[in-house]
Amino acid sequence: MKIHYLEIVSPDVDSVCAAYESTHNVTFNEPDELLGGAKTCTLSDGSIVGVRRPLRDTEEPVVRPYWLVEDIEKSVADVEATGAVIAVPPLEIPGKGIFAIYICGAVDHGFWQL
Repeated sequence: MKIHYLEIVSPDVDSVCAAYESTHNVTFNEPDELLGGAKTCTLSDGSIVGVRRPLRDTEEPVVRPYWLVEDIEKSVADVEATGAVIAVPPLEIPGKGIFAIYICGAVDHGFWQL
């Protein structure tokens, strides 16, 4: 199991980024519009942390791991068969891969396929 992308949604992006930068010696990039305007940094293991503002008024703050998978369609079908709710079916982000979001145990999770 490997997290490819850790998404943090917060109304105070700058404070979250500053806290991570000061405690973990990372630097966040300028907002990436393909990732909802998230400021991102890449960790030494290649995983990415992204911090963005809510995209709509009803979006609550959340920390959502996107697990790296080889076959996103199979992974989505597998978790759906266990009772997870698919919140966002597989969707391609040009040049970044395919992601999906599911809710399991009342918690947001995601898959990412490169």
